[in-house]
Amino acid sequence: MSVSEPLRILANTLIVQKQTISAAESCTGGGIAYAFTSMDGSSQWFQQSWVTYSNESKTQALGVSHSLISAHGAVSCEVVEAMAAGACERSGADWGVATSGIAGPGGGTAEKPVGTVWFAVACRETQAVKSCHQLFSGSREAVREQAITYAIELANSMVSKAK
Repeated sequence: MSVSEPLRILANTLIVQKQTISAAESCTGGGIAYAFTSMDGSSQWFQQSWVTYSNESKTQALGVSHSLISAHGAVSCEVVEAMAAGACERSGADWGVATSGIAGPGGGTAEKPVGTVWFAVACRETQAVKSCHQLFSGSREAVREQAITYAIELANSMVSKAK
């Protein structure tokens, strides 16, 4: 895997700031962790990752409440923000990045079509959380790859602004 420029910048910024990041992934299935660990020396800034594909795993591993998932669905702003915050809290990392989405080919609805992915980046120190969603197109693999890239870019943007 080639390392993207946003990932290089993210890694360098975290190293300079003596900070760390953890990931909570659903639809990306460990792809963010794979990208992070593809960089030599990533143990300096990457703590750990959870692949919480099921709703139960989001609750057990990250502390996302059942009621939050019931009220908003796993693919939602509220849940992905709780996942990112849970990643910070459970790992002790300074930052948490999270994804939850519908990679397809099935599973989409009119409200949440295939390709919908929610993202969140949380800062443990300030408790600030930024979340957003994107609608990606293409195959399951293409949606996942676009989501991994976007998550890294969003994390880079948040961490770089906090300098």
